[in-house]
Formats: sequence, C-alpha cells, structure tokens
Amino acid sequence: MRTWTIVTVATLMMQVWAVVAAQEFPSKPIRMINPFAPGGPVDVIGRLVAAKLPEAWGQPIVVDNRPSAGGAIAGELVARARPDGYTLLITSTTFAINATLYPKLPYDTGKDFAAVVLIGSSPGVVTVHPSLQVASIRELIALAKRQPRELNYASAGNGTPGHLGMEILKKQAGIEVVHVPYKGAAPAINDALGGRVQVASSNISAVLPHVKAGRLRALGVTSLQRWPTIPDVPTIAEEGFPGYEAINWYALFAPVRTPAPVTAKINAEVSRMIESPEIRERLGSLGLAPAARMSPAEFSTFFHSELVKWGLAVKASGTRPD
Repeated sequence: MRTWTIVTVATLMMQVWAVVAAQEFPSKPIRMINPFAPGGPVDVIGRLVAAKLPEAWGQPIVVDNRPSAGGAIAGELVARARPDGYTLLITSTTFAINATLYPKLPYDTGKDFAAVVLIGSSPGVVTVHPSLQVASIRELIALAKRQPRELNYASAGNGTPGHLGMEILKKQAGIEVVHVPYKGAAPAINDALGGRVQVASSNISAVLPHVKAGRLRALGVTSLQRWPTIPDVPTIAEEGFPGYEAINWYALFAPVRTPAPVTAKINAEVSRMIESPEIRERLGSLGLAPAARMSPAEFSTFFHSELVKWGLAVKASGTRPD
C-alpha cells in the first residue's frame, strides 16, 4: 500500500508539473536544430516557423544548422536534450528513411523522439524526356516490361524520396528500371532534360518549371490526391496502384518524454500559423501544401507508419548511403 501511495503521488506530481510547464511555456528562447545546410527547403521552412512563432509567444527561436553524418549529429543533440520543449528538431521524410538507411545511428528514431507537428508536404513527380514515346505511368510500365533493364531513371541520390519512391513503384509494378543516382536534384534534372536519362523521379519543385515549359513530360504524382499546380497529371495511385504514396514532408520533433501539454501547445500554435493565408501562400510558393491539422498522437501514428514504409523500401532496394 505504501509503495502504491508513493507511486500515485509521484505520478500526480509529474502531471501537475507538466501542466505548469505548459502554462509557462515558452519562458526562454527555443533552439530549433536543422540537420541540413542553410538554404535548403528544411532550412527555409524552419526559418519561416522561427520568424512567425515569436509573434505569438514573445520568445525568439534560434535555428541551429548541424549538417553532417546523415543528420545523426542533429538527431543526437535533440534526442539527448532536456525534454522540456526548448530543443526541437526540424526535419523531413529523410528522418524516417535514415532510420533504416543508417544502421548505427546514436539514437532510436522510433523511440527517442516525440512527434510534435506536421507542417507541410510536397509530392514527387515521375517525368520522362519528350522523346520517350510514353504518355502515362501505365505506358511506362508496359514499355519497361517489354524492355527490362533498358530504361534508366535519375534521382537526387541514393536513399532520397525520389529514389525510394520509384523503387516502391518498381516492386509493385514488377518492372526492372536502372537507377542512376546523382549528387542532388539539379544535375539529375539536367541530364533528364538532355535526354541522357529517359526517366526522372524528383520533387515537384525541381521539375515543375520544365513540365510547364514542355521540356519534360509529367506522368504521375506520388501524392494520394492530384496536385493543384499540375491538376491534369494523375496520381500514381490512379494509374493502378491504390494507396501508393511517397511524399516529402516537413515536421517538428522533440525529445521523448517532453510533457504532452507542451507538445500540444507547440502543435496548436504551429497548426494555427500554417492555416493563415499568409503562410499558406508562402508554403505554396515553395511547392508545398500546408498539412491538415493533426494532433501529436495522430502525427505520431503517421510517422511510425512512414518508418515502416520507408524501411521496407530501403531494404528492398539494397541501397547504401552515398
């Protein structure tokens, strides 16, 4: 009975502390750690959040770029930080991919982080050079089946969403298309424009201007719904692969054991921010759709499903880090 009483009192004290912490949060600057270099999409989105949230909270948010080791340095800093909401990780789909791609991370991606809020997402697009006589995903698959391993596709590199999204499609369609990894989206798209590779699987922001200009032909988007900027391009799911989705998302995480009232407070404020017309327009200019509102628990469920999906894709492809 005495042990039960001690445990009950301790639990109640922790709950009270969590509520008080949330009421006072934030009372000092917040550190947002970014595992990528300045100037990329994660950095741009992180700085957008860092610029807007202080308007509501009155506390600055400092973006700390820690690019290196596949994001492991940034991830470890957050995983080992005090779980009070003052250290956050701004990251993308690669966070879920790297959980399997890098077998010896200094943290457990699925257990050492609290999913806080999903900010936005953008699809990939499968495109072909206009000289390739296919006008749809179905026709591309039919050609690949007639000519196994004669077609190739470009991506921004091994383990990127463009690479693994195409590997998921290859497996589901039962085709063999040769992967040509590049060091980034720009050189991959340049070779696709020059016809040196027939197919490219890339983020929409990298290919949209070329699709609009007719220099590349878009066959399918990797989101579950058609994308507003290219509404005539069907989803891959529509092309005979129900449920197919391979998007690039952007989100905030905190150390595990961060009090639920604190993560809920961050979630509510960021969700309110991204629902404003100003931020929706800004995200749209980056090729992103603002995320539908999710609670931290709902986002956690989504995130763990992403860990499973991308983990299977990494294992099936046999890819190794560049």
